[in-house]
Amino acid sequence: MNAYTVAVVGGIGLVGRAFLRLLQERRFPMGEVRLLGSERTAGRKVHFRGEELEVQQLTAQSFHHVHLAFFAVNPEISSHYAPVAAKSGAVVVDNSPAFRMEPWVPLVVPEVNGADLARHRGIVANPNALTTLLALPLGALHRISPVERVIVDTYQSVSGAGQVAVEELSQQMRLVLEGKNAVSHVFPHQLAFNVLPQIDPFYDNGYSREEWRLIQETRKVLHSPELAISATCVRVPVLQGDSAAVHAELTRPITPEDAQTILGDAAGVKVLDEPDVGLYPHPWMITGQEDVLVGRIRRDFSNPRGLAFWLVGDNILRGHALNAVLITETMAREGWL
Repeated sequence: MNAYTVAVVGGIGLVGRAFLRLLQERRFPMGEVRLLGSERTAGRKVHFRGEELEVQQLTAQSFHHVHLAFFAVNPEISSHYAPVAAKSGAVVVDNSPAFRMEPWVPLVVPEVNGADLARHRGIVANPNALTTLLALPLGALHRISPVERVIVDTYQSVSGAGQVAVEELSQQMRLVLEGKNAVSHVFPHQLAFNVLPQIDPFYDNGYSREEWRLIQETRKVLHSPELAISATCVRVPVLQGDSAAVHAELTRPITPEDAQTILGDAAGVKVLDEPDVGLYPHPWMITGQEDVLVGRIRRDFSNPRGLAFWLVGDNILRGHALNAVLITETMAREGWL
């Protein structure tokens, strides 16, 4: 096919806009592009390919003759309209958690388990941003020495909660610096100059929904349903870029030097690991980076088969939008669209 008709549901949000920009930059073979949204956003315009695209109201008839539909909306909307789009003949790439753990829906990080796309039945799930960022280096190690246990502590930026969260943090920072009280609406407590060990509600088992998603999704992407994994997810006052401290127990020991080589050769991963001269990843350097940056690679001295490392990635670009574009590129290349 020379050109695909593409629909983007939620094209005015952070992820939707990044998805559109990447499709254009990477020259994905697009013909017509439809922006779809709610009654509230219908009529708004987005600059794309030298013209202004107007958001159309999302309806069940929106997907006629659409080949690819990207969803960057809440799971309730995805749950209702993604099957409608698939039934109309589109292949859906859904960025919400609505279908991620459905056994019949591939959950894909293309560099790790891209072959799973061959079995799609009209809907493909894009993982949580942290799952994608973690799966890239962990998957590279897993291929050499299967991972048996993982402890991961995350430091997640506010952009993962949407534009309104970015605006709230910026406002809180200004108010606190002016000596005024900061009011929270998006987060349960003030985030400015603070950290919150809560992302999403807590379950009865003590884990938050975000932590449980990271655990379950990582198992699915790595094809390791019995992987022992525990996570603590923390919201930090950073605008964009998610970080994680990772402790992995491997089947066979891998030296830090070999790990540097393995990760340096892995698609989607870049090693920055000279801590003695201050060279290691941090969120300020990550915005716009398409690779996951890894550093602080060292032995975990609490475990003879343990390896510890630090990772940072652009959660909007690499974690969500680029992964979705790589999914579409893989399916187009293999004839699965």
